[in-house]
Amino acid sequence: MGSIHNSKSRLNTNTVTPCTRTHQIGALALVITTFFLTRIVDQSFNPSSSFSIPTTPYRSKNDVVRFSDSSSGSIFWPQRGYGTHLSLKIYVYDENEIDGLKHLLYGRDEKISPDSCLKGQWGTQVKIHRMLLQSRLRTRKKEEADLFFVPAYPKCVRVMGGLNDKEINQTYVKVLSQMPYFRLSGGRNHIFVFPSGAGAHLFKSWATYLNRSIILTPEGDRTDKRDTSAFNTWKDIIIPGNIDDGMTTHGSRLVEPLPLSKRKHLANYLGRAQGKVGRLQLIDLAKQFPDKLECPELKFSGPDKLGRKEYFEHLRNAKFCLAPRGESSWTLRFYESFFVECVPVILSDQAELPFQNVIDYTQISIKWPSTHIGTELLDYLESIPDKDIDEMIARGRKIRCLFAYTPESDSCSAFNAIMWELQRKVRQFHQSSETFWLHNRTIVNRDLVEFSKWKPPMPLP
Repeated sequence: MGSIHNSKSRLNTNTVTPCTRTHQIGALALVITTFFLTRIVDQSFNPSSSFSIPTTPYRSKNDVVRFSDSSSGSIFWPQRGYGTHLSLKIYVYDENEIDGLKHLLYGRDEKISPDSCLKGQWGTQVKIHRMLLQSRLRTRKKEEADLFFVPAYPKCVRVMGGLNDKEINQTYVKVLSQMPYFRLSGGRNHIFVFPSGAGAHLFKSWATYLNRSIILTPEGDRTDKRDTSAFNTWKDIIIPGNIDDGMTTHGSRLVEPLPLSKRKHLANYLGRAQGKVGRLQLIDLAKQFPDKLECPELKFSGPDKLGRKEYFEHLRNAKFCLAPRGESSWTLRFYESFFVECVPVILSDQAELPFQNVIDYTQISIKWPSTHIGTELLDYLESIPDKDIDEMIARGRKIRCLFAYTPESDSCSAFNAIMWELQRKVRQFHQSSETFWLHNRTIVNRDLVEFSKWKPPMPLP
């Protein structure tokens, strides 16, 4: 055993090569070369390597941005699913190119002014349309468009007597049959806005014609009167409600928030009862605890009607603004509360909220079960320290710009947030059950007619 050990020792000693300075330099050079070659190979296979890198730092948690840590309150969009910059081309249909489109904008007699449609819950239809017309993302070439926007103000037109329900339905079908690109994709790359409480149900045949299209709506649930919801989390986008412009402007607003110490009530609910259980419970609760909860039933006409300014003066006079379900799951008060700086309390179990890829709503609001509306709710709200309320309000102040329909030049706005969401919906390829293609990439219909030769009106499902 000893002879074997000694022979191994002599062998090891004889084969060891001294490590010189030349060897050390060579090894270091090899490591550096390997590092850079690896980076080059990685970038060549990285699909996002050609994108420009944002100058602002990207901060995330699990690849989803919550809030910026900076004092400026900047919001950083997540790279996952969005890319590093907006890169969209949206075609906006002109009112004169489609027979019938003017009727969805101005009524059968074309006498309804778009300015009269800017107010109320449906005002976002006009705002988004106008912003897209001025947007750098707009293209006038259909063949290069990623998405197509169909402008229409059906809720406003209906309320003002411009079209009835039957006429709205017939007009939409007529308009869609004039759009070859809608037929080409089965509507997958077409955008429609339905911002009122009725959502897409304003177009009664939406389920037949728009079941693949992108719908922009604040209405994530519409099952109280119908057994089906028009909102689909896979393709549609929740948008904020239309807040009074006097509260979202950069300068002097209609009313300014009050310090917590000067607010008269613990909580409030300002709205109509509409015979809804949750709202009726709040009205009864306010009668029991008038010092804690302000809950008058609002009137939309007559001497008791609150003006714009008076409404927001009441809304700002509580620490918590309650947002119960009404005809549908969403309520404008949720968004308004951020501009009077009270903490919104969602009392609507099915409510869907916008921009959840960016906003962590647990930091800026409370969601309370609608089945527990009562003294238990007031006791809970009363137990929250003002310090915590102030912190929630401060965080809400940073992100409320996402609920304001301000110009595209504002990097943080509802319009730009919607564009980010739309970018995630863009597909490289579109097809429908009535679309076919040949070996030379020619798109044809069921009769083997080339797309360029399709003539409106075209059959729809």
